[in-house]
Amino acid sequence: MNSDNLLPKGKTSTGCPYPGCFFCVMKEENPSKRKSSILKFFRDLPFQDDDGQALPISGLWNSAMAHPNDPEFINLGIFECMATLITKGLKNRRWLASDQNIYIPYYAAHIIGSYTMNVEEFAERAVQAGVIPPLLELLRGRLTWVEQRVAVRALGHLATYPNTFSAVASHEEVLELSIQLAISSLEIVYIHFYQFSDRRPSYHCDLLTRGMGGLEMESKKAEEWASQLQCWSLQLINCFAFKPEFLADICKPEFLAKLPEMWGGLVNENSPAGIGLLRTICQSKIGRRHVGSCPGIVESLCNIARSSDDWQYMAIDCLLWFLQDANMHSKVMDKAVPTLTDLAEISVLGDHKKLGDTIIRVLRECVESPGITRNIMNNHTKEQAQELLKSRERLKLEKNMPKDDLHIKQAAALVVKLEGNSLFSSGNIAGAASKYTEALSLCPMRSKNERVVLYSNRAQCHLLLQHPLAAISDSTRALCLQNLPNTHAKSLWRRAQAHDMLGLAKESLFDVILFINECSQSNDPDLSQRQNKVPDYAEKLLKKQMRASWLFKEAALKHGALHCKGDFEDSVVHEGDDSEWETASGSDFGNGRMEEEDDDDNYCNEVCQKLV
Repeated sequence: MNSDNLLPKGKTSTGCPYPGCFFCVMKEENPSKRKSSILKFFRDLPFQDDDGQALPISGLWNSAMAHPNDPEFINLGIFECMATLITKGLKNRRWLASDQNIYIPYYAAHIIGSYTMNVEEFAERAVQAGVIPPLLELLRGRLTWVEQRVAVRALGHLATYPNTFSAVASHEEVLELSIQLAISSLEIVYIHFYQFSDRRPSYHCDLLTRGMGGLEMESKKAEEWASQLQCWSLQLINCFAFKPEFLADICKPEFLAKLPEMWGGLVNENSPAGIGLLRTICQSKIGRRHVGSCPGIVESLCNIARSSDDWQYMAIDCLLWFLQDANMHSKVMDKAVPTLTDLAEISVLGDHKKLGDTIIRVLRECVESPGITRNIMNNHTKEQAQELLKSRERLKLEKNMPKDDLHIKQAAALVVKLEGNSLFSSGNIAGAASKYTEALSLCPMRSKNERVVLYSNRAQCHLLLQHPLAAISDSTRALCLQNLPNTHAKSLWRRAQAHDMLGLAKESLFDVILFINECSQSNDPDLSQRQNKVPDYAEKLLKKQMRASWLFKEAALKHGALHCKGDFEDSVVHEGDDSEWETASGSDFGNGRMEEEDDDDNYCNEVCQKLV
């Protein structure tokens, strides 16, 4: 190991006036002397009261972060040393308050977490070294939320492995503390750090920004760390959720109801957030019974399934499991079936292949089950599912249809679509929607690009007719038809608006973010001539939804920083024209034009700008 990795950032090991210091020991070339010196250092450090102890600990933290799989320090007693240092800090507040020792419990817990996140053998050594009791004390909040954050991270890593899970679970309060921390973590950070900038502990500020940031940087990092505190709490709970004996403790209605809103993964891309824990719970019959009995969760799963976030497939999995559960499908049928029908033409979602085929198979089982069709599924839901299955039969028939016949069908669909565009431009929005529906019935199933256009255009009609649920349905269908799902810019924008109409800020936010990404990569001539390819109206909706889904919004409302929900929303919405989200642009990406296929550029240029 390179000894320079042990030095804090900005420090070098050259020119040290103390030849016996730890950093000099690390430069020892004789392996035997190096080993014995490091062993002695780890053994003696917790019992010394000299100043300067935080410096080598921060160096060890750098090393643990850079080389978490390196066994050298594991074999020489680093876990025993870190556990003892945390215990010392908890028991000896005089020592903790002197010099820079206040940093040591944080770094020590972080070191334990880093060395146990990848290698099960290291986790076993950590448990044997007695790290769990001091970590549990930090989890209880014996110091501050900053130390809680790294303690719950370390315990989560230890609970991941079969051979060390029982050691964590034997402390019965770990699960309850983690649940309470997941619920209250954002409020804790808001109260104790974010709310009053003049009261922020200096060592917290230094840890968050490494001394490189002002108030704005501290606030941004506080949001990130608060999110991590919640996400790592959920990760620890997730380890328990795989064990049926713990589900009753986890599946309390007040906790389950909050899970769909725990979207901390916005700044923690590798965390599944609340939906990941719900997915784990829903894998078991007991878990599905608890989740299905909690009001509003199935609706939340449907919203997440029809959004563009990284956890979309997790919500889809949950809905599929519910439908296949004979004891639960009656409770979710009329919500889950329409959602999955919209998603049935999705091909690949991340690493999940042929997801649409799985959806169709489950829906077919539902429709073809006499008991379900007769006694459970309402007529509208039944019609939606049967329409989908008929479309699959159409696809099979088209495979044996002569090409000339397919071209005739495609041409007929184009004529009807153009009639719809004409009606739209004249102000007959409902008539246009009807024409797009007719065109969809004519358009060959394999003509995916044309069907994307028709669904997207019909979604636009639904927006203007103030039917946001129908707009979300059509936009989702258009997005699922793309070879890369969730990449059709106009459909993303239209669904973002529809989600906004329903007050689904986070779902709208994800759609806006992806829409902006598509704009930035677009070759559209209306955008390529602009210095900034992102339309102004998209930036404004992005800002609105970022504020509406602000991590600390609920805590701020509760503690009086925002007087009421309405006041906060007004401060976001009324930055400009109230209708600007729906009217701001006549470009192809806005609401002012119906969409054409790539080879239809001569049709319907500049239609219906007056309507919006």
